[in-house]
Amino acid sequence: MRSTHESSPREGGYQDAFVPNQDHPGANPNHNGLLPSHNEKAHHADSTLFRIDTAGESGRSGIHPLLFLKVCFRSTCTLSMLVNVLWPFVPPAIVLHFARPDLHVWVFALNYIAMVPSANLLGFAGGELAKKLPKVLGVLLETTLSSVVEIVLFMVLIKNDSFVVIQAAILGSILANLLLCLGLCFFLGGFGREEQVFHEAVSEVGSGLLLVAGFGLLIPSAFNAAVLSKATAPLPEALLNEYTLTISRATAVLLLVAFLMYLFYNLHSHHSIFDEVLEKDEHRDEDREEEKRRAKLTLVECFIAIAVSLAFVCMSAVFLVQEIEHIVERGVPDNFMGLILVPLVEKAAEHLTAIDEAWDNQINFALFHCLGPSIQTALLNAPLVVIVGWGLGKDMGLNFEIFMIVTVVLSILVVGNFLRDGKSNYLEGGLCVLIYVIIAVTTWYYPEVHEAGHAPAHGSAAHGS
Repeated sequence: MRSTHESSPREGGYQDAFVPNQDHPGANPNHNGLLPSHNEKAHHADSTLFRIDTAGESGRSGIHPLLFLKVCFRSTCTLSMLVNVLWPFVPPAIVLHFARPDLHVWVFALNYIAMVPSANLLGFAGGELAKKLPKVLGVLLETTLSSVVEIVLFMVLIKNDSFVVIQAAILGSILANLLLCLGLCFFLGGFGREEQVFHEAVSEVGSGLLLVAGFGLLIPSAFNAAVLSKATAPLPEALLNEYTLTISRATAVLLLVAFLMYLFYNLHSHHSIFDEVLEKDEHRDEDREEEKRRAKLTLVECFIAIAVSLAFVCMSAVFLVQEIEHIVERGVPDNFMGLILVPLVEKAAEHLTAIDEAWDNQINFALFHCLGPSIQTALLNAPLVVIVGWGLGKDMGLNFEIFMIVTVVLSILVVGNFLRDGKSNYLEGGLCVLIYVIIAVTTWYYPEVHEAGHAPAHGSAAHGS
């Protein structure tokens, strides 16, 4: 939940060090809670990294252990606080990995559960830090923190040559954000409201970038499938795999360029537009007064909470990935594991944050937290894992299963159509969630790669799981 400024003491832990005195010409001594003028916003954006008079101020500095634990446990909403009751699963999950590594199902299950409260704390701490930063930078920082978890998962998977699971997890992450998370935001945010209205700058840029990302991810798979289907003079399989891998690597580099353009657009050339949109959203927060009174973390406590949660969530992620092979052997399809199970738990923090924002009528913030992670996965994480694999001499490519990449592209088109009119309601949200459930059920019965007759771009005969 987000809210605008509050009349609280300045947080000496960071403001005195980084922010000029509030008497400087750019400050507004008669700040009355109304939207600041464009010139004021521009001045603050240029003069300081941290925001003044925001809901992120704690009125404290340093660290206060008991209050720190209390604030982290209470989090920002009831749903997030309920998730924190899962923290007792975290120590046993870590201990069991070292004490009884032979109990594969138990290690997997405990670490799967343990990732949820750890990711929840990471999302909360990232949100607390984001409220001390310019709005767009803060939202992008929250998204990037969750991307760290995904990147760690991908790096462990690529070390284990689990290419099939990586490819499924890339697409599954996009599907979870676009269909499940955005669908729940529209569905729950639409209760008690005829519709929710969001700004076209957020929806158009997001849906446009996702279309470009979907096109880029589709091209290597389409090339491979088209050449395989040629009735005359087909390429030898080894040569086809080599060409597909080369196209994948070139595409990965270009998608990274697109991501840099996206960052420049959001943080530099058009940041004032998004800042204004998000600031108006803060004023629409239905829990604004309650959020003002809520105890906040100091800057130091934010960094501590982020470090602790990152350590726990990365350990659980590594332990979880190491058990995937044994879980697949017990009958769970590796495509289902990557497309559904892994993205659900690694995206838990983002989903809780976005759903809470939609419930409080901050639909533009919710869109940022749904579309932003999908864009980062498609334009940053997926190309990054291909390039890292390239550097390690592993044939990791973007030759996805046609069924999976088609479901992602169709999902992007469906969501883009819902975003086109700048309005959402519970019907559109419910339909998105139903589409996600249909994909999940179908994925469970989808045959393994070697059974489907698919020629993998990575050139490995095994699943990689």
